Amino acid sequence: MSTRAFRQVDVFTIEPYRGNPVAVVLDADGLDDAQMQRFANWTNLSETTFLLEPTVPGADYRVRIFTPSMELPFAGHPTLGSAHVWLERHPEAATRERVVQECAAGLIELRRDGEGRLAFAAPPRSRSGPVDEALIARVAGLLGVSRDAIVDAEWADNGPPWVAILLGCAREVLALRQPVLDDLFVGVVGAHPESAEAAFEVRAFFPQNGVTVEDPVTGSLNAALAQWLLHSGRASAPYVAAQGTVLGRAGRVHVSQDCHEDATIWIGGGTVTCVSGDVEL
Repeated sequence: MSTRAFRQVDVFTIEPYRGNPVAVVLDADGLDDAQMQRFANWTNLSETTFLLEPTVPGADYRVRIFTPSMELPFAGHPTLGSAHVWLERHPEAATRERVVQECAAGLIELRRDGEGRLAFAAPPRSRSGPVDEALIARVAGLLGVSRDAIVDAEWADNGPPWVAILLGCAREVLALRQPVLDDLFVGVVGAHPESAEAAFEVRAFFPQNGVTVEDPVTGSLNAALAQWLLHSGRASAPYVAAQGTVLGRAGRVHVSQDCHEDATIWIGGGTVTCVSGDVEL
């Protein structure tokens, strides 16, 4: 075993302990898959990341992302938290316009927005398009709502295989019971009134180690939702999504979109280091 630097970062918040935490192990080269998975299982956070030297030109660092039970090719709040830690380690890069992360899903570009928040470019979805009627009906039953309450549904797979569900309003999203899921990743969104601080309310549910978990704030889901909502005309950028309300969190996801031809969508939020130290691995 050897000593490695460790951080725990709260993401999608500027107020510590109100967002979604991610554990980050620095200088992780030399650790094998089993060691990484074992530590991620022990932290028992939704994700734990390991920062390594990049292996492809153009990347500043490489990250591997683990849940307590499996490795993910990409996840949003671990991407922001990992970039936050890498930038703390490399203050000379703080003034750069872009940072590039290598992960199993490819190269992910990050930047700071106008308020200084880190933001990542929403990756392409590996699966999109409408959800078949039988699955929509099944999800409605799991959520405890009528089929008619679901305004629309879309595949939103950008690593995690989200089934995105649009309800009529944010109040309906907040009233949902937590479903029992065996194999589905379900993200739910509904619009707040125009006068509200956030445009949308989001909730995310997925199975983990035999139980259903509600994620406090979910970057990957919000990235895929933004692609769906913006492209369908149901939202206009910039906008803010709230998540974690039912869990006593105050997550805020800031969505923006470039005006030039490729119209890149950016998913940003605050990042705060809450725990700093060393781990033996």
